[in-house]
Amino acid sequence: MNPLCPLANVRIVLSHTSHPGNIGAAARAMKTMGLGALYLINPKSFPDKEAEARAAGAWDVLNAAKVCGSLEEALSGTVLVAAVTARPRDLSHEVFDSRQGAQELCNHARQHPVALVFGTEMSGLTTLEVSKCQIIVHIPANPDYSSLNLASAVQVMAYELRMALAGSGSLPQPMSTPASFDEIELFVRHLEQSMINSGFLDPQEPKRLLQRMRRLFARARLEKEEVNILRGILSALEKRR
Repeated sequence: MNPLCPLANVRIVLSHTSHPGNIGAAARAMKTMGLGALYLINPKSFPDKEAEARAAGAWDVLNAAKVCGSLEEALSGTVLVAAVTARPRDLSHEVFDSRQGAQELCNHARQHPVALVFGTEMSGLTTLEVSKCQIIVHIPANPDYSSLNLASAVQVMAYELRMALAGSGSLPQPMSTPASFDEIELFVRHLEQSMINSGFLDPQEPKRLLQRMRRLFARARLEKEEVNILRGILSALEKRR
């Protein structure tokens, strides 16, 4: 794959996958559409012969898969993360269908790493996992039977990404440098500690405050300079206190 192609900047992240066959099938789905960056968060069984069999020739993608111990590790360095989920959520982020989401991701992938996160086969993504993503992507399906196999969901999104790339000539270029996942996480931790120190947040009863704040920042699509300003404000207030 051409390293300058935006698809080289797209990570497919599978969280806590139960069945190794789905990992292999996902690798195959990725390769057919020109994606190669597969990240696995605490898979139940990997490496595994069933994964190799289901990869059906996409062994380069499978062998290059990065096994991570946390979502934070898998998303390090990305600037836009999409949670792929069909379940309605409270405190939901901005929601795109699969085609719109692929266009949004491809636009950013021209210059920076991005990621699509898929949850477990049985329960999908947790609320905490979704809260660490900037957007939600859903695959339109039959409302009476919307259950989609994990590898099939990866195939649909890989196809949409390839189609978005084909038509990417009309997509606008980002005008500024977006904040990375790591920078936003450090800012959220800084904000949380400042709120605790000021007495605004009771760590014993946090309720959903941080979820609401993450939702706000996800909608804002913070830029690197904006995060630096916000952290500078927090540091100045802490010094005054």
